[in-house]
Amino acid sequence: MATSNTKLTKEEFRRQKDLEAARKAGTAPAEIDELTGKDINPHIPQYMSTIPWYLDTGKRTLAHQRLRKTEKIEEKWYHRGAKKGKAATKYRKGACENCGAMTHKAKDCVERPRKKGAKFTGKDIMPDEVIEDIEFTYDGKRDQWNGYDPNEYMKQVKGKTKRKEKELEEKMKNGLIDDIKDNDSDSDEDKYAEASDMPGQKVDTKTRTTVRNLRIREDTAKYLRNLDPNSAFYDPKTRSMRDNPNKDKNPEELAYAGDNFLRYSGEAKKISELQSFAFNAAEQGSDINIIANPTQGELLFKEVSEKKLKLKDDTQQKILEKYGGANHLNIPSKELLYAQTENYVEYSRTGRIIKGQEKAKVKSKYEEEVYINNHTTVWGSYWENGKWGYKCCHSFIKNSYCTGAAGIEAKNNAIIDVSTEKPKKSLLEEHLANQKNEKNRKRKLEEK
Repeated sequence: MATSNTKLTKEEFRRQKDLEAARKAGTAPAEIDELTGKDINPHIPQYMSTIPWYLDTGKRTLAHQRLRKTEKIEEKWYHRGAKKGKAATKYRKGACENCGAMTHKAKDCVERPRKKGAKFTGKDIMPDEVIEDIEFTYDGKRDQWNGYDPNEYMKQVKGKTKRKEKELEEKMKNGLIDDIKDNDSDSDEDKYAEASDMPGQKVDTKTRTTVRNLRIREDTAKYLRNLDPNSAFYDPKTRSMRDNPNKDKNPEELAYAGDNFLRYSGEAKKISELQSFAFNAAEQGSDINIIANPTQGELLFKEVSEKKLKLKDDTQQKILEKYGGANHLNIPSKELLYAQTENYVEYSRTGRIIKGQEKAKVKSKYEEEVYINNHTTVWGSYWENGKWGYKCCHSFIKNSYCTGAAGIEAKNNAIIDVSTEKPKKSLLEEHLANQKNEKNRKRKLEEK
């Protein structure tokens, strides 16, 4: 498996893929780690086995995935003020003209300038200093605390403490105890002032660390946007709510519509496409690294995108030339298609408008003038006795089949028949009528 920095031809890339497939199937021997001599598992993903460019040594290994042992840094520093042996008894050629030491010149001498230097008097010659040549590592050169001696600092602290104690004793002798109490009260005020928390931040007075809050308290918290427990999930650790808490409302009208909008705003989408292009190019053997050289990656991405667009246009043009149909692509602009300006106007021979000055009807997003089941009007065009119906057939049944004028005539005849026929009697009325008829029949029989 080659690294991302090697450039392969199509044939080499195909052979490499075949070799990887054979190693995974077990028909080819596994790759050997050149540093440890062990076999490399062919099923390890490429993103783990690929060596980063800043650790690549040209050898196939998995050492970059192992825990690197850090060497203990030896704390070496210059011995300040150290002298090399005893001082010389006479002046030596090339030594400092002021103090007589061989380790520096007169312009670098830190001794008090003498009226007559050691070069001329040959007396009081200072011993040579210890000059050390210490080789530092990369981290050692940049270690800000290298050479720090805590013992020296403790000596300074002890000296300051002793001086303060002496000043305190002198003030007590001179009767300045009240002033000392005032100073103590001032220090107490400072102490309480340090213990108080500033607005907008959390202060730990013991460690003197400040943790600033990421949200202003006047703003509404994300988890309070929608109190429904089945709404968008809020992660308290990262303080993020990716989904929209109010999905039933228009996101453009909301003050907060979730954190996912950041993935599709600005240049986030362009960067995602650039990264995908770089990964695909690296798999095909191209030497592209958008982290080490982002300008090169962006230029290549722009060039490839232009070539794809040009190839698409050329292919479309060839298809149109071969099969025709270019006239169907010349459609009007959306402004003309969706404009509400379809006015029918009639003019006279003199140019005067005869018809068409009325206001145009506004187009609706719903289907218009669509009639079903042989109807010529829509449902709701007819009203009678608190019921809606079709005007073309006076039917009150929705989605019924239209019967036209015959249906209207049949309905009118049914109304006439209903108005002319006698009202139906109840059972009691029929019983009373039968009794009356029976009495009349008996009376007639008796008369005979």
